[in-house]
Amino acid sequence: MNEFTQTMPSRVVTDRKSAIYLDHHATTPVDPRILAIAVNAMTSEFGNANGIENVHGETAAALVARARQQVADSLAVEPDEVHFTSGSTEAIQLALAHAVASKDGVLRVAMSRVEHRAVIDTVCHAERLGLAKVFWVEVDQHARLDFASLNAVLDQGIDLLCVMAANNEVGTVYPLEQIADGAHAAGAALLVDATQAIGRIELSATALSWDYLILSGHKIYAPKGVGALISHSFDPTLQFGLQGAHQPTPNVAGIAALGMACRIMKEEGNAESARLGALRDRLQQKLIALAGPVTVNGDENNRLVHNLHVAAPGAPNDLVLARLRGRVSISTGSACNAGAQEPSHVLQAMGLAPDVAETCLRIGLGRFTSEEDVDRAAIEIADAINDVRKTLSGVNNA
Repeated sequence: MNEFTQTMPSRVVTDRKSAIYLDHHATTPVDPRILAIAVNAMTSEFGNANGIENVHGETAAALVARARQQVADSLAVEPDEVHFTSGSTEAIQLALAHAVASKDGVLRVAMSRVEHRAVIDTVCHAERLGLAKVFWVEVDQHARLDFASLNAVLDQGIDLLCVMAANNEVGTVYPLEQIADGAHAAGAALLVDATQAIGRIELSATALSWDYLILSGHKIYAPKGVGALISHSFDPTLQFGLQGAHQPTPNVAGIAALGMACRIMKEEGNAESARLGALRDRLQQKLIALAGPVTVNGDENNRLVHNLHVAAPGAPNDLVLARLRGRVSISTGSACNAGAQEPSHVLQAMGLAPDVAETCLRIGLGRFTSEEDVDRAAIEIADAINDVRKTLSGVNNA
């Protein structure tokens, strides 16, 4: 038992009458152990890490250095490959800007149809600016890569391939080692969005040989506003064509928290994954038993252990969520697409019929989810689905 496991709470203390939180793909609560690190960095070791001519700045710089080592250790990379950002989106933008600046001419970028919107929107924006040309890799009905499509695209002389480590909606995990081998054999660099996967699946830098890897703190129980770009080739000055550019003031509290979050994931991730996998399977079985026809989306044999994505035919998800409001917090898909009037681009790429896609629910379990939460949530979600079906059946038969 290590020093932070000793004080690990059994769960985050909440009002038992409050909504059960099962939307951990959108964000995670801050782990109290990580919060303590952040608070200490804001109140006791609050110096400017760029101002190392005094003891306060020197202490803050040491916190940043320790966090960089913790992140590096969690991924088996060198500390100088860790570049802190405000989150995944900024890391993606920096990586693409670096790739564009490294290319003489238009950057030829391939990406899967199911990438996160942060990747798709950034690459498509670069295309509109005339900096990139987009090539698409298709997926099957389980959101798995179509390797015939991937190989055909790589044969067209791609400079950069973007493939996430695990899908943020349906949880499908991608064979990154195989993908990396194919990309590098074709002369393409590889950008891996590991935002959902960090600490949850094995990510070996040596085996995967990514060129850019993306992560975000608020998906692994650290505060929002911090993330990292992991790259052995990234030069922060290259994207702007400047040398010796002014260094921004580091977010010391966020960086220190991210370091601890990665350390905890490294040391406890396997045990946590086993527990969550069992809870997810329990929830899935209960939902199928209680809510009648329910279909599980994604690759059931190769998905994130804390992910459950289902379709409940006959129960539009907006009506289901309305009934669950204040009871169970789940979602219809990516938080970045909240409020969209059309089905998720992931579900469209998978070929789900529109009437099925509009009934899909994304459920994400987390570190502080209990068996009691799962049992209670299964009843609440099933009741909401059944109530919507009964209501709509009555309307249709009127």
